Amino acid sequence: MLETVLRVGTLGEDDTGEESPKNLKIPSRKPSIVCENCLYSLEGNGRMRAFHIMDPKGVLDTLLIFHEKRQGSELAQSFKHYSVCTKSASSDRISTVLGRWEGHSVTKRSGVYGATLAEADTAVVLKMGSNGQLIQDTLSTKIGTGTTTTVNWTGSANENLLQFDGGYEITLLPGGMYMGYPSDISKSISQLDSFHLEFCWMESPGKR
Repeated sequence: MLETVLRVGTLGEDDTGEESPKNLKIPSRKPSIVCENCLYSLEGNGRMRAFHIMDPKGVLDTLLIFHEKRQGSELAQSFKHYSVCTKSASSDRISTVLGRWEGHSVTKRSGVYGATLAEADTAVVLKMGSNGQLIQDTLSTKIGTGTTTTVNWTGSANENLLQFDGGYEITLLPGGMYMGYPSDISKSISQLDSFHLEFCWMESPGKR
């Protein structure tokens, strides 16, 4: 299925040879950009695979989600029930991600002079003001030094789309999932700037 998505439509350029089968497009000289994230459930023997697919210029084209289970096992309830795309469903999706989420991060970086590894305790606080404004604070306390860094974002919500002023967007999906990406990925690519893509899955209430 993924191969079909990559090869049909506007993704990639036509090969110089004869098209076979009809309408086949080969991502050759300017290939599509694909990022895959896979999150595995320790409780339900299932996993979520998410794909960000960008066209050769770096414009976001497709978001794909695959729900999979190990053969012979039952899907957990969180896999089965999703809201339809209604206004009430959009409200439910936003309320699902609001609040304070605490965790631990391990960052590995490779470079010319060797790799570095950093660990930190993290907290993400997302709330919505009375005027509908979104406020997100990301706190990171580095292990070993106790130094805390805070990054503040503000933005707005338009049904299932959260848009932050710093140029980052989040698409809310059913089942407590969301996918995040820069508002203008093609700009980052043209300027050779790094950027990040995000996939979040709420495995159970209060755990993601």
